[in-house]
Amino acid sequence: MTSLTDSVSITFSRETNGEQERMKLFQHLRQSILTHRKRPTSSIGVGLLRNVGSRRGFCASSDDSELKDLMEYMNSLKNYEKSGVPKDAGTDSEDGFDLGRMRRLLELLGNPHSKFKAVHIAGTKGKGSTAAFLSSILRAEGHSVGCYTSPHIQTIRERISMGRFGEPVSAKALRSLFHRIKTILDRAMEVENGRMSHFEVLTAMAFTLFAQENVGIAVIEAGLGGARDATNVICSSGLATSVITTIGEEHLAALGGSLESIATAKSGIIKHGRPVVLGGPFLPHIEHILRDKAFLMSSPVVLASDAGNRSKINGVSMLNGRPFQSCDIVIQLERDLKLFIELWDVKLYMLGTHQLQNAVTATCAALCLRNLGWRISDECIRTGLQQTHLLGRSQFLTSKEAQAKGLSGATILVDGAHTKESARALMKTIKMTFPEAGLTLVVAMASDKDHLGFARECLSGGHVDGVVLTEASIAGSKSRTTAASLLRNCWIQASKELGIDVLHDKMSEHQDLSVDQLICLSKLGNKPILAAEASFQASLNTANQILRGRAGDRLGIVVITGSLHIVSLVLATLHHHG
Repeated sequence: MTSLTDSVSITFSRETNGEQERMKLFQHLRQSILTHRKRPTSSIGVGLLRNVGSRRGFCASSDDSELKDLMEYMNSLKNYEKSGVPKDAGTDSEDGFDLGRMRRLLELLGNPHSKFKAVHIAGTKGKGSTAAFLSSILRAEGHSVGCYTSPHIQTIRERISMGRFGEPVSAKALRSLFHRIKTILDRAMEVENGRMSHFEVLTAMAFTLFAQENVGIAVIEAGLGGARDATNVICSSGLATSVITTIGEEHLAALGGSLESIATAKSGIIKHGRPVVLGGPFLPHIEHILRDKAFLMSSPVVLASDAGNRSKINGVSMLNGRPFQSCDIVIQLERDLKLFIELWDVKLYMLGTHQLQNAVTATCAALCLRNLGWRISDECIRTGLQQTHLLGRSQFLTSKEAQAKGLSGATILVDGAHTKESARALMKTIKMTFPEAGLTLVVAMASDKDHLGFARECLSGGHVDGVVLTEASIAGSKSRTTAASLLRNCWIQASKELGIDVLHDKMSEHQDLSVDQLICLSKLGNKPILAAEASFQASLNTANQILRGRAGDRLGIVVITGSLHIVSLVLATLHHHG
C-alpha cells in the first residue's frame, strides 16, 4: 500500500477525462489515509507546510515577551481591526482617513519611505498571497526585500519581514526601534490630538525599519482600499509598480457602498507614469474604471488575466506528505508593455485556481520590474513561486497537531477564507484535491462579513456532512465577533434558499436529541447537521462527533474557516500545546 509520504501524481490535461483522473487520485488518497488511521503513530492526512521562503512560516516565540512595552503602547491606539472601519473612511472624500496625518508622522521620522523603491499591492482578495509570491521571487534572485502585510496570524512581527531570507523582524529589532522613536511618536500624538491609529504607527515603523536596513525593494500590502490607506504615501518616484489583484464586495460601507466605489478607492494606488498590474479577472465596467485611472495617470497597464495568459493547472500531486499543484505558467502580453515567459511544471504549494492567478499576477509584476532594469531571471521566478507558502491558506495539520486539538486520527484543513469569493475558491480547491470527501465545517466570522453569501458558497460547493458555528475573537476583542447562534440562522436561511434539507439543534422536534442521535437521523436522510457552539473547543468536539458518525469508509475532512482569526486561534493553541 502506497502511503501519503510517497509521490503520487494525477494529471488533468485537456486530452484526459479530468473527473475520472481526480477520482483515481481520491481513491489513492482515501486508502492511504484509512491505512494511516489504523496506525496511531503515523502521519495522517497531509503534513503542515513548513513554509520555506514564507513570511508566515514560523511560530510565535518567547521573544515576543520583549515586546511588552510596544504592545501596551500599540493597544492604547485606535485599532480599526478591533472596532471596525467607519463609513466611507477608505474613500477619497471628506470622510476618508487623513493621509496628511501619516505624511506628518513620516516627516518627523525623516521620510523613511523615500529611501527605497516599492511595489504597492491593493485588492479585495489575493493581495497577501501575491505579496508573498513576489517577495519570494525577489529573494530567490538575491535581492534584499522588505515586506509589509496584514493581518498577522500569530505575532505582530509577521507583518514586517526583511532581508534575503524573509524572516519576520526580530523582537529585539522592533523593541529597539520603538524605544528609539518613542519621543517622536509622542510628539506626533500631541500634534494630531491623539488621533494616530494602530495601523498608521505600525506602517511608519515598518518603513523606518526598511530604510534602516537598506532594503533594495519593499513589497507593501495596502490595509484597506488604497486611496486613503496609510500605505498610500509612496510617490511616483518611489514606486516601481502598483498591483491591484481583485475587486469584490468586502468593506462595502467603508469603501463607498458599491463595487464601483471600491474600484475607485483601490485605483488610488496608481501613480503617474508607473506601470500597474491588474490581476482579475474583472467585470468589464470595473476593469474600465481601473483603466480610466491608469490612462489619467499615464500608467502602462498589464492585465494578468489577459487572453495572452495561457496558464493552467495540470494536476494535483503528493510528495513527502505535502500536496502541490503542477502548473504551466505561460504569459505573452503585447499591449502597453511586452511581457513573455514560459514556465512548465511549476510546483505550487499554494493550492487552487485562485492561487495560480495570484502566482501569475506576481509573475507579471516581476516581469514589469525586469523591464525596469531589475535583475530577475526566469529560473528565480520559478524558484520563488515554488518556495512560497502561507500559514492558514489551505493548510493541513499533522496527525500530532490534530491530536493536540482532540481530533486524533482526523484530517484537518485550516483556511482563512472569509468572503463568498474566497469560500467558493476554498470549496473548489477541496473538490479538486478530494472530490468525494465528506466535509465537516467549523466556522467563525467577523460581524461585518457576508455571512449568508459565505454559507451559500460552502453548502453548494461540496459534500457537506455538518457545520458547527462557533466564535473567535477579532484582533483580541469580541466587539466584531458574530454570535454562533446568529451564524446558525444565516446557514439555515442559506440551506432553505438552496433547497437543502438540514437538521439542526433548534428544530423543535429535535431539541431533546443528542448530537449522536442527530447524526443517526442525518445519515438516514443524508442531511447535513447544523450546530452552534460558542466555545471553540466544544465546536471541535462536536465536529469530531459528526466526522466519525458520518464519514464511514470514505475520507472525512474537518475544515476550520471563516476568518484568519479562527486560524490564528488554532495555530496559537497548537504552539501552546507544543
